[in-house]
Amino acid sequence: MSTLQSYGWNEYIMLNPKINLSQDLEAARVLSIQGFKHLLITAAGNVDAQLSSALINSREPEAYPKVGDWVLVKCYEEDGIIIDTLPRINELSRKAPGTQSTRQVLAANIDAALIVQGLDRDYNLMRLQRYLQQIAQCNIQPIVILNKADLVPDPEIYRQQVQELGYNCPVVLTSALNPAQLNELISQFLLPRHTYILLGSSGVGKSTLLNGLLGRKVQEEGTTSSANSKGKHTTTARHLVLLPNGSMIIDAPGMREFGVTAEAGEGVNHPLIDELAPLCRFGNCSHQHEPGCAIITAVHNGVLPELVYRSYLKLLREQNHFQTSEADKRRYERQFSKMVKQVVKHRKNRKY
Repeated sequence: MSTLQSYGWNEYIMLNPKINLSQDLEAARVLSIQGFKHLLITAAGNVDAQLSSALINSREPEAYPKVGDWVLVKCYEEDGIIIDTLPRINELSRKAPGTQSTRQVLAANIDAALIVQGLDRDYNLMRLQRYLQQIAQCNIQPIVILNKADLVPDPEIYRQQVQELGYNCPVVLTSALNPAQLNELISQFLLPRHTYILLGSSGVGKSTLLNGLLGRKVQEEGTTSSANSKGKHTTTARHLVLLPNGSMIIDAPGMREFGVTAEAGEGVNHPLIDELAPLCRFGNCSHQHEPGCAIITAVHNGVLPELVYRSYLKLLREQNHFQTSEADKRRYERQFSKMVKQVVKHRKNRKY
């Protein structure tokens, strides 16, 4: 098997059969990004590359190559120039941290996202629902990993709580320090030539989990601050690594914020909400105050968990805010573009 095949090239081409490679350009996959330097894997091995000026000037930052992207690169003796990004199968994004409503693309071409929560301090159902909502919206399969299951008396209670969220995704109880459990995780969920991404807050055990899956230490294992019980960052940049069984994992830094995004007109699609919504009296029911709302009735009757409903309303508010801010941004850009055209036209008219 060739190097590119090991990193999923054949599977990618099957989903993008119309891609034709130029004779003087090579296909490569982005393994990591450090500042302006992109580490790529090509048919010949690893190559350090930078973006071409034409690529930088013709794209928005979210369209720049990300970890997991397939790109076209012009290789020289020791480095290369990235000429273009090939079409993405999907992309994992979130609202960029801070007050601005902009989208941040974290990685691309992902088969499944491994959402890790620790059962010692990090376990939080509302935060987990936020991850599940955004990942599902990005058309990526979620897999929930409840780590440190050996530290609680009855871990099955936590698995049941996650299943009651209604996202119908695998929920794995494990300990990153237990080799037998990690081997079971690999055999059941991590397929050769498929790409996964590790997500979760700092301190949940992602680095320990990755080291266990690799069978060797590539990431320093962090500790938890005694002052605030929050984890300390041990991963500082996203990078893609190949596991011994042939699957690939993108290890992402711990994220304290995982804001949801939405395109214009999109809403929060939750399986339990979507199942009950057709039973509402009004077709445009907001599920907040209308009479005859099947969602509110289900909450009162205990059919729909109140935690799910409250989280749904919070995500809905965030999406509405994101969409409004995005619309304002596009309106400003159109006004600015119109103004620039008027200035250029005015200068031309004043020339003798």
